[in-house]
Amino acid sequence: MKKLIIFCSILFSSCHSDVKYSEYISMLGGWEEGKPATFQYQTEDTISKYNLYIMLRNDNSYPYSNIFLITRMETPDNQVVVDTLEYEMAKPNGEWLGDGVSVKESKLWYKENVSFPKKGNYSFSIEQADRTLGQNYGVKNLEGITEVGLSIEKISKK
Repeated sequence: MKKLIIFCSILFSSCHSDVKYSEYISMLGGWEEGKPATFQYQTEDTISKYNLYIMLRNDNSYPYSNIFLITRMETPDNQVVVDTLEYEMAKPNGEWLGDGVSVKESKLWYKENVSFPKKGNYSFSIEQADRTLGQNYGVKNLEGITEVGLSIEKISKK
C-alpha cells in the first residue's frame, strides 16, 4: 500500500504543469465575426520559456470538423505577430476531439518554447475565421463554441 501511495504521488507531481495564466471568455449566443477574444498577460520574467495554448470549449451545435483562427500577439514595445491557424475539432467519423461529455474542451498548441523578451503587458487576441464550404464570406456568427481561452504554462526544467 505504501508503494502505491508513493507511486501515485510521483505520478501526480510529475504531471503538474506550471500554469502562469489561464482565462476563458464566454461566447454566449455564438462567436461573432470580427469580435476577438482578448487577453492581457503581465510579466517580469524575460528568461523562462513557456508554451502557449488556445483553449476551446464546444458543444454539439458546432457545425464543422475544424476551425480557423486568427491570432494576434502584441508585445510591450508594440511589435505585432499575427498567425492564421487551423485545428481539427472532430475525427473523420464525426466524433468530437477533446475532453468532456456534453461540452468538449480542446487544448490546442498556439506557440511552443516562447520567451517574453520585454517586461510588461502582452496582449493576445483570438478571432474566428471560419467559412462555409463554397461561400466567399466568413461565418457571421459561429455557433457551438461556448468559450475561448488562453493558457500560458512555464516549461519546467527536469
